[in-house]
This record gives sequence, structure tokens and C-alpha cells, in this order.
Amino acid sequence: MLVLGIESSCDETGVALYDTERGLRAHCLHTQMAMHAEYGGVVPELASRDHIRRLVPLTEGCLAQAGASYGDIDAVAFTQGPGLGGALLAGSSYANALALALDKPVIPVHHLEGHLLSPLLAEEKPDFPFVALLVSGGHTQIMAVRGIGDYELLGESVDDAAGEAFDKTAKLLGLPYPGGAKLSELAESGRPEAFVFPRPMIHSDDLQMSFSGLKTAVLTAVEKVREANGSETIPEQTRNDICRAFQDAVVDVLEAKVKKPCCRQGSEP
Repeated sequence: MLVLGIESSCDETGVALYDTERGLRAHCLHTQMAMHAEYGGVVPELASRDHIRRLVPLTEGCLAQAGASYGDIDAVAFTQGPGLGGALLAGSSYANALALALDKPVIPVHHLEGHLLSPLLAEEKPDFPFVALLVSGGHTQIMAVRGIGDYELLGESVDDAAGEAFDKTAKLLGLPYPGGAKLSELAESGRPEAFVFPRPMIHSDDLQMSFSGLKTAVLTAVEKVREANGSETIPEQTRNDICRAFQDAVVDVLEAKVKKPCCRQGSEP
């Protein structure tokens, strides 16, 4: 069975062909990063219009890669949500129209369920049940995955998702869009423990997380650096050190939280 997958939930247009027997046949991706960089963030209306422009060429590119034709498609899957409303509508409309034209079934896919089940595409597939750490742009959750369609939320961020905290912290540091990715890049040059930020809720008994307070810790550190230097400019190495300290704090919390359900003796997740 050859399935055409459509992803248009935010600022990337993705199209893939997946064969249930042969695996991934082809995939094409267009990122809108350069377009949104001018505005310092994703502009939903621009994102929606760009998805409309890209979907047909990307689909045809995928078919060409796989040596397939529209007639070979057995089903069309698309991201139903969550995501930006207009962007999702672009993908949904295209997928439904194409499926109707081909007289093939259409499969709406929950964005987060797609993340949860993506390990099943690996060569070494996990056995059910397993614990999944879901870290996307707007969500940070720990889930028990007992089977397809059988999920339990074990814990999540009570405020900002980890990705949001990365982006907002990057903005505090004056980093260009996409800020979170740039912060992570600069963290590689940061010195370990040059700064040490708190690990919120790391010792709590539950699996809840909090990342909003880390932004305040970064802001306080930045203000102290600027005051000490008598300048609004943050030295390059100091900025990298702050990025490293922030990233280390987030990773430590995620690691500690996800290990808890995995280490419960004699119990399933």
C-alpha cells in the first residue's frame, strides 16, 4: 500500500511517499525559514500561502523520486492538527481534493500521535509498551504508549514548552530567527558551568515540568553582565556560555523526568 503523506502544520511543507512493505520511498521538504526571518517569527498568513504554492511541486517531486505516478497512490494522509489554522487548512484541502480526484481514502493524522509513533519507522522498532518523550515546538510531554491509539499522558510542562523556552531565551539574547536553533548552535562553544541556572521541578515526585522560570534566570544573568561591562553588548564567549548553561538546564530536567517511569521496577509504563 502506497501512502502519500502531507504535512503543513507550521512553517515547513513536507510530502512523503511511504510503502507499507518497502518503507519510505521518497520525501521532499520545503522550509520557510528565510521568508519568516525578516519578521523575526512565523507569520501565519504568509505560511498558509506558501504551503499552497509548494504542495503540488513537492508532490510531483516525490513521485519522480520514487518512480511512481498519481495512479499508484493508495491513500492520502495529512496533518489534521494541532498547528496553525490556515496552514493546516492548506494541507487538508489539498489532501482531500487529491484523494477525491483519485477516488482514494483520506487519512487525517493527529500531529502529536505522528510524533509518538515515528519510532515505529526505525529499523529497530520499540515493543509496546514504551515511554515517549515528546518535544515539539509547542508541546513537552511524557507519554506512555501502550499501543496504536492507546496513550496516557504521564507528565508535561505546566507553562512554556521546551521549544518555546528556547525561542524566548534566544530573543532575550538578541539572537536571529530561528532563535532556538541558533541558541543550540552557540551552546556548543559554551564552557560548562561558566553559568549555572536552576533546574525547575527536577526533584518533584511527579513528571510535571516548568521552563518559564529559566527565562527569568537568563534575563537576570544578562542584566548582570551588561551592568558589569557598562554596555548593552554581551561578549561573544559569555553569550555562548549562557546558551550552554540554559541548554544544559533544560536537558537535565528532561532526562531526569523521562527516566522516572523507565526505572520503575516491576511495573509497566
